[in-house]
Amino acid sequence: MKNTTHILLRRISTARRPLPRATTRNLLTTPSRRATKQPGDDPNFVSILDGPPRLVRARNKHGPGILLLALIPITAFALGTWQVQRLRQKTDLIAKLEDRLIRPPLPLPPHVDPSALEDFDYRRVVASGYFRHDQEMLIGPRIRDGQDGFLVITPLERQDASTVLVNRGWISKKHRDQRSRPESLSRGLVTVEGLLRKPWKKNMFTPQNRPEKGQFYFPDVLQMAALSGSQPIWIESTTEPEFMRMMEQESRGIPIGRPPEVSLRNNHAQYIFTWYSLCLATTVMLYMVIKKPPSGAARRIHPSREF
Repeated sequence: MKNTTHILLRRISTARRPLPRATTRNLLTTPSRRATKQPGDDPNFVSILDGPPRLVRARNKHGPGILLLALIPITAFALGTWQVQRLRQKTDLIAKLEDRLIRPPLPLPPHVDPSALEDFDYRRVVASGYFRHDQEMLIGPRIRDGQDGFLVITPLERQDASTVLVNRGWISKKHRDQRSRPESLSRGLVTVEGLLRKPWKKNMFTPQNRPEKGQFYFPDVLQMAALSGSQPIWIESTTEPEFMRMMEQESRGIPIGRPPEVSLRNNHAQYIFTWYSLCLATTVMLYMVIKKPPSGAARRIHPSREF
């Protein structure tokens, strides 16, 4: 029994003996898995999140449209400047023609040089002769005070002189037939006072005359002179614009002459205003397009471009 107790005590002492300490593996210090040094370990490091933000605006990339928009004000300014020059030229021309109107009537020479008509345009002249009503030509339609009618062109045969064409004036459409206006067919010697005019120019919208059918749409002076055996000299009969007198002439079928005034249109001031206004408007538009910020392109970012 004594031996049995001794063996039991030895086993208990052996059970209380401390176990050997196991070797621990330091995972953080293992060379293969050790983390690299982080920027946060540097005491002088400042995060990009700590820097002040700045506003960055993306630039517009303008295409060909901006070039076209830039050409509009340049072109409008050039055209406006050109109209200023045209206004000056037209004003000088009207002043020169009005100066001719105030001069006393000039007796028409027996033979007129057509090449000199440029220097005598709107010059008041007096000519005497006999109307050739059998060679009368009507140009129309022509509107006057809302009424349809014609211009009466009659050759004036002068004694010991050349025959010239006279634009006697306007008649109503209802007096187209000569038999409806006998008072307009003077048979004796007549004296015509009017304006010497250079030949007219046909525009692109006017149809061609058809003399074989007696249809004239514009005064082709050379053509009419050849048909009537006249010189290509064009005289426009004038009359004072008296309302009662013109009403009486219209009712009797007597041609109503034109007023003695310069009939050149001078709209260049309106063109100047139009072109310069367009130049100003498109310049403002161009400035607004260039300076306008791009939609949604402005944002706040931090100093780092890699952010």
